[in-house]
Amino acid sequence: MTESFDLITMGRIGVDLYPLQTGVPLARVDTFGKFLGGSAANVAVAAARLGRSTAVITRTGNDPFGAYLHQALGEFGVDDRWVTPVDAHPTPITFCEIFPPDDFPLYFYRQPKAPDLEIHTEELDFFAIRAARIFWITGTGLSEEPSRSATLAALKARDKSGITVFDLDWRPMFWKNPDEARPYYAEALRHVTVAVGNLDECEVATGVREPHACARALLDAGVELAVVKQGPKGVLAVHRDGTTAEVPPVPVEVVNGLGAGDAFGGSLCHGLLAGWELDKTMRYANAAGAIVASRLACSSAMPTAAEVDDLVASRG
Repeated sequence: MTESFDLITMGRIGVDLYPLQTGVPLARVDTFGKFLGGSAANVAVAAARLGRSTAVITRTGNDPFGAYLHQALGEFGVDDRWVTPVDAHPTPITFCEIFPPDDFPLYFYRQPKAPDLEIHTEELDFFAIRAARIFWITGTGLSEEPSRSATLAALKARDKSGITVFDLDWRPMFWKNPDEARPYYAEALRHVTVAVGNLDECEVATGVREPHACARALLDAGVELAVVKQGPKGVLAVHRDGTTAEVPPVPVEVVNGLGAGDAFGGSLCHGLLAGWELDKTMRYANAAGAIVASRLACSSAMPTAAEVDDLVASRG
């Protein structure tokens, strides 16, 4: 029988090389820390830290960085059986600059092509994808073939069984322009039950930017729950049944804002799996994101359930 996971994510993975100095331009940084990165991998790690059984479908280079990612996934408790090597392309790396509280430029090294865009339809375990309690895909996975066709095939095979989440994950450097992305986003939205993204990402998906209009447009596109992240204004979540939650952010001293969205995503999955009310789920996810924003790294900064519970409790 197919093992059933709480969460299977599909999409980007790589190595984050983050400066161990803040407020310093990349050209002047002397020391870096090496971390597992990539949105799909980070969300799986975040949910695993909260006690959920998770796996990721992705690909790495057949190189030492790829071996490191397997090692890191195992240490975080994420199943790596569907993480396979690509001989032709190196494992991608990502650098950032850290200028708190709100400037964290990213530099992706994913040329000539990232291995995680070489996911092929015929390699997918459709039984496992259908059996997962939550299946999570990202916008980056739609940016190139064969990953685009594989992602859409997985969604069609899933057929909205359980909870299916589309992380809008708009990265402009992976597309020619938003108009190129929008038809693929629209097709994906037809097959998912939850869409989550910030205002830029929601605008790419829907063509509108005002938060409530974004939520309505996502619901009209076919989802049951629209989650619109508004940065310093908090998060708006609207369910098809009319339930709405608008939750302010948790104030913290920001060290590195990168990874906060992935912590939010893993905690969103945790709340959905627990069957919590919408407002509780959003407050919990906001708190998890705030904890990661107050730390340097992404994957290794993902909080435990006790840490999130403590922060939520302190907020009343």
